[in-house]
Amino acid sequence: QVQLVESGGGLVQAGDSLRLSCAASGRTFSRNAMGWFRQAPGKEREIVAGINWSGISTYYAESVKGRFTISRDNTKNTMYLQMNSLKPEDTAVYYCAASSLVSLTSSARSMNYWGKGTLVTVSS
Repeated sequence: QVQLVESGGGLVQAGDSLRLSCAASGRTFSRNAMGWFRQAPGKEREIVAGINWSGISTYYAESVKGRFTISRDNTKNTMYLQMNSLKPEDTAVYYCAASSLVSLTSSARSMNYWGKGTLVTVSS
């Protein structure tokens, strides 16, 4: 059974940092593009960051550029999201996802596998 499991969420104050992890099991995603998405209460799911299979190419939503860093360790079948200078508007459930594509994608429709999400709450 293929699973993506997010961890690292929690309650922090504005300006703090968190590191999210996404551990994959059931198959390797070392040849697949992956991404982080988030959904805030009352809002639609949106892309946060994407990464291609090798980790060389990345994409960031404008709202997180310069604050968040996406990375992956294919030897561990794990993807990460380092979040610095967190803001209250970053509060959301964060989901990791994997695509059948190799190249970078920012589209949720390109994702074939999804985790169940981890909650990040940033207080002001």
